[in-house]
Amino acid sequence: MGPKVVVLDYGSGNLHSAARALAAAGARVEVTADRAAALAADGLVVPGVGAFAACMGQLEAVGGDEVVQRRVRAGRPLLGICVGHQILFAKGVEHGLETAGVGLFPGTVEALETRRHPHMGWNLVRRPENSSLFAPGPGERFYFVHSYAALRPEAVPAEAVVAWTRHETTDLIAAVEWGPVTSTQFHPEKSGPAGLAWLGRWVSRLG
Repeated sequence: MGPKVVVLDYGSGNLHSAARALAAAGARVEVTADRAAALAADGLVVPGVGAFAACMGQLEAVGGDEVVQRRVRAGRPLLGICVGHQILFAKGVEHGLETAGVGLFPGTVEALETRRHPHMGWNLVRRPENSSLFAPGPGERFYFVHSYAALRPEAVPAEAVVAWTRHETTDLIAAVEWGPVTSTQFHPEKSGPAGLAWLGRWVSRLG
C-alpha cells in the first residue's frame, strides 16, 4: 500500500483530477477538509484556482493556513499546486489589492509582465541543479494556466531549489523544493506522462 495523501478540500482547486493523478502515482488518496486527517497524512496537497485573495479566505475558513504551518514546523511533506503554490508566499497583489499569504516563502505573487494573459499551455521547465523531483536532462514541458506568479529570485528562501520557466520575455518561478515544502505553478495533474512521473517521485519520498 502506498503512502496516505490528503488533498485539502477548502473549496478551491481541481480536487478530483489531482486525486486521480496522485492515486495513479501510487498514493492512497483522501479528499477532505478534516484538519486531523490533513495533519496526520504522509503528504498534504493544497490545490487552488482563481484569485489569490479568494483562495486565502477559503483556506483560512477551514483552518488550512494553520494546518500548513503546523505541518511545516513538524517537517511533514506539503505540496502546493497553482494558486495553492502562490498562497504559500508572503503576499499576493491583484488589481492593486494586497493580500497576506501563508508566508512560508518571503516574496510576492504579482501580475505577469507579459502582453498575453493568462499564460496558458505547455512550457519548458528548466531542471534545477540538485532537484530530486525533475527528471535528468535540460527540462520537460508542463501545463500552466495563470496570470500571476512569483517573478523574483528573492521571493523564495536562498537555500530553496527553484525551477524556472519563461513566458514571452518574462522568467517566472515554476516550482520550489524547500525542505518538506514543494510547490508548483504548473499543474502536474494536467501535464501528461511528465506530470505523472513528477508526482510519482514526490509520492515515493513520502514513505
